[in-house]
Amino acid sequence: MTDTLHIVLDDTAMTAAGQGNVLASRLIHRAHAEPGWFLYAPACALVEADRARPGTAEHLASLPGVTVLDLDLAAALAIAQQETWATAHSQYAAQPTADRPDGAVIATTAPRRWAGQPVRILDLTP
Repeated sequence: MTDTLHIVLDDTAMTAAGQGNVLASRLIHRAHAEPGWFLYAPACALVEADRARPGTAEHLASLPGVTVLDLDLAAALAIAQQETWATAHSQYAAQPTADRPDGAVIATTAPRRWAGQPVRILDLTP
């Protein structure tokens, strides 16, 4: 393990950030201000968050500490068989990669959604 922290926002965390969730706001601030903190917004989850709360996608995409993860071919093939693309893209984004050998933690306000899934979560429920 390293001191680097990679966090994937799921659609519920993105919506919560737009509604003033203090924990989500702190994550966004740290990703912008502290070295070694990385925050990711999977495109499919970003779309779902914007459907729930219009304006969320544009706002999050404009923040300097948030990296929007595109839906590339590998991601599309991995999530195409899942029921919801937002959850599937978040889970895919949290898997280990060359840039994130330990994977990433999924920040969420719906921790039960992730029960039984092979991911680590960060509960942002106040």
